[in-house]
Amino acid sequence: MILSLFFGWVNDFMLFCRRIQATIRKFTRTMILIADSGSTKTHWCIVKNGEILQEIFTDGINPFYQTDMEIIGLVDTQLIPNLQYSEFEKIHFYGAGCSFPEKKLLVSQALVRFFVNSLIEIQSDLLAAARSLFQLEKGIACILGTGSNSCYYDGKEIIQNVSPLGYILGDEGSGAVLGKLLMADCLKNQLPEWLTEKLLDEYELTPAIIMENVYKKPFPNRFLAKFTPFILEHIEEPSIFNLVYDCFDAFLVRNVLQYPLEDIQVGFVGSIAHYFRDTLEIVASERGIQISEIIQNPTKGLVEFHASTVIL
Repeated sequence: MILSLFFGWVNDFMLFCRRIQATIRKFTRTMILIADSGSTKTHWCIVKNGEILQEIFTDGINPFYQTDMEIIGLVDTQLIPNLQYSEFEKIHFYGAGCSFPEKKLLVSQALVRFFVNSLIEIQSDLLAAARSLFQLEKGIACILGTGSNSCYYDGKEIIQNVSPLGYILGDEGSGAVLGKLLMADCLKNQLPEWLTEKLLDEYELTPAIIMENVYKKPFPNRFLAKFTPFILEHIEEPSIFNLVYDCFDAFLVRNVLQYPLEDIQVGFVGSIAHYFRDTLEIVASERGIQISEIIQNPTKGLVEFHASTVIL
């Protein structure tokens, strides 16, 4: 009888301890790490109860262009030393090049080396754009950054996607393609002479330097995209305006117009969409597309999404 009471007391005590541990865990491990990664940079946010505690910027992570060891090295040298916190219940990583299972696995295996106790979700930057723009509503989400992309989002997942194909075969409207077209027009004498001279002088370029960066050095897309401030500065020049106009028009025709557009929102995320808003809205209007929202990055919307939605 005494032993029975004793063991009953022990079981009750252990149950009480487990409840205390669960309560402690609930209040101490509510921090999550959200990452929005393009080919150029990654924006990391430490979030607790919907509040951003810390923001860190590192180089971009794209598993199409980087090996697992390169990603591990980047995280180890640029992220880990700058973190003010080390324990996260969940990590939500959204990245360019993370649409395919094998690429998601590559990024996940790199992150798990540093965050062994965290639940890790790897998704595409396109889903980040959709969740940020529309939360749980349907819409056409578009990205215009270093690269470009688009999708039909049903409020839960991406159900249709026109493949962007990268800056060589596609990525219409992106910073890389705008830069590529600018370099081509520069080298083929399609720009006013004064503008060509200013471009080459301002960036200390020669034809040989351009060719080397595009065809021999790593990350040519980043090299090409860095000329977008010059394009924006000279958007009033007819040759530049036409270049941007045609590039945005190609994005809409070859991507957005392939989705069902009746009674649905169309939103844009990315630095190119943000800074070239006026031109983009002109092109969209002439194609009969009403843009519902343009945001520079999806961070705020993602914080709101994960503060109110259980994913993992």
